[in-house]
Amino acid sequence: MELRHLQHFIAVAEDQHFTRAAERLMVSQSGLSASIRALERELQTPLFVRTTRRVTLTPAGRALRGEAERILAQVRSAHEAVAAVQGVLRGMLALGSEQCIAGVHVARLLAAFRRGHPDVEICLRQAGSGALAEEVAAGRLDLAFVVQSAAEDPDQLRRVPLTSEPMTVLCHPSHRLARIGAAVTPEELGGEVFVDFHPDWGPRRTTDSAFAAAGVRRTVALEVNDVHSLLDLVDENLGIAVVPRHFRLKRESLTALPVKGTNETVYETVALLPPAQATSPAARALMALLETDGM
Repeated sequence: MELRHLQHFIAVAEDQHFTRAAERLMVSQSGLSASIRALERELQTPLFVRTTRRVTLTPAGRALRGEAERILAQVRSAHEAVAAVQGVLRGMLALGSEQCIAGVHVARLLAAFRRGHPDVEICLRQAGSGALAEEVAAGRLDLAFVVQSAAEDPDQLRRVPLTSEPMTVLCHPSHRLARIGAAVTPEELGGEVFVDFHPDWGPRRTTDSAFAAAGVRRTVALEVNDVHSLLDLVDENLGIAVVPRHFRLKRESLTALPVKGTNETVYETVALLPPAQATSPAARALMALLETDGM
């Protein structure tokens, strides 16, 4: 099994198309097909289901994909480690982050990193914390800034604390909760219509855990995938939201109320990294910059 076979396999798995994968790899389609056939012969099993429109992974292909990604990530880390010893940081930094993550200013941090390491290519992926944790565990990301969820994040990952803050209720100024003007409990919110994020997002997982711990059922009628849509819906009095406290600074026209009675209602953000021996030089350099300059 050659590394190029694995590289070709991953490209086809990502693009779900031989022609597009061949164009991206800058190889002939016949050469790419021959490489995949050689890999299938060696493993003695089909890796793809081929149709005229697309290709999809077989169960064996899905099993191979995770291992192949880890192998290629380790090879990349080996090249970068040798370059780092020679005094030059190059290669790629693959980073993940949730939107509006607390405890780190991602854009400012990456700008400072680029100034210090111009030969490193930066790739940023924005998604929910659950998906990003899986990407780091699989070796597809060097690190990710996520919301802590010890019960769900892979055990093999390292967690570097960034910050923590309470969750806050946001509502329209004319909402009945605004007239209360004091901290509220989950029980007092049970009958409300909620605006919230996709279940993979950290704030949603934090809120779901808090309400489950309090034994309160809630209805998320309006589900969004970006912060500004959530704030717009609350601003139109279509529902309330339970969000990290710093979100209230993004829309000062809304009323913010503390949540009381749930010690679990704490939003904690962390940097997720592979074990120390598997952490890339670029990821180590980024974390050193974060710790030094507090971005």
